[in-house]
Amino acid sequence: MGQHVSRTDFEWTYTEEPHASRRKMILEKYPQIKKLFGYDPQFKWVASAMVLTQLVMLFVVKDQPWKMVFLLAYCFGGVINHSLMLACHEIAHNLAFGHARPMANRLFGFFCNLPIGLPMSVSFKKYHLEHHRYQGDEVIDTDLPTYLEAKLFCTTVGKFFWVCLQPLFYIFRPLIVNPKPPQKLELVNGVIQLVFNTIVVQYFGWKVMIYLIVGSLLAMGLHPVAGHFISEHYMFAKGFETYSYYGPLNWITFNVGYHNEHHDFPAVPGRLLPEVKRIAPEFYDTIPQHTSWTRVLYDFITDPAVGPYARIKRKARGLESSIASLYIFFVENVTVTR
Repeated sequence: MGQHVSRTDFEWTYTEEPHASRRKMILEKYPQIKKLFGYDPQFKWVASAMVLTQLVMLFVVKDQPWKMVFLLAYCFGGVINHSLMLACHEIAHNLAFGHARPMANRLFGFFCNLPIGLPMSVSFKKYHLEHHRYQGDEVIDTDLPTYLEAKLFCTTVGKFFWVCLQPLFYIFRPLIVNPKPPQKLELVNGVIQLVFNTIVVQYFGWKVMIYLIVGSLLAMGLHPVAGHFISEHYMFAKGFETYSYYGPLNWITFNVGYHNEHHDFPAVPGRLLPEVKRIAPEFYDTIPQHTSWTRVLYDFITDPAVGPYARIKRKARGLESSIASLYIFFVENVTVTR
């Protein structure tokens, strides 16, 4: 099973998340950053081009052999779909049409969601904004792995499989840790996606539908672009809970790698996040950062000092969910026999 991780618990802290205080310091010194707030007028065209590319691929994939279908799903379609997931991330912050047009953002999210195959645009927004506001909260921040995950996947081989299974954890973890009733727009998102999927299967066949969905899932697991899931908040240096990545994959992921900058200024569109770093370099050049998402995945799997436990956590605030409390009690007291 390989080396066992050296950590036996998460890194608990009783301080506030660092981004609000750093945002205040940066704006006091560089108030011109406020001029970057708003939405990106180019974004809708870039994201639309990605959707249209996948629609063209429906005609290409339908007559391909299965081996080529999976190869295309991993190397091409999955990359585009992952970029569209990150387009939904931009949309969650209303960066497609601005805060003054929330419904335009939601409708565009439905459109960007289509090639992904699984309805996620609205649900992602519901949980992601809480990740910003309550970063590290043991229940509200569903980006955090659970105790059960950390206990089960605590060896080199275990971490390998945990990385491969990341899509399932991202889909089901919020439903277990912090369940919320579905919103009307989530149901609309689901119906639109179901209609689109039905049309695809009816006119192009199941092979094409598998290309879309499997590509989405593969590119969320053991895949270079999925390295950002781990690089963003896993503690590679003690005491630091958010990391930026300054490599070339930012070009196809709406600069999600500029993650410290994004958490400091979530109202700045991804295209302009490098400008935040350029204006205030002393706040970002001096903290730990990544240059390769592939290296992040390798280090996460092979380094015993890093694993699902390598996250900074904070005690839950104002949570009244008895289900979530029982779940935490259960996973904290699980004994895994090896």
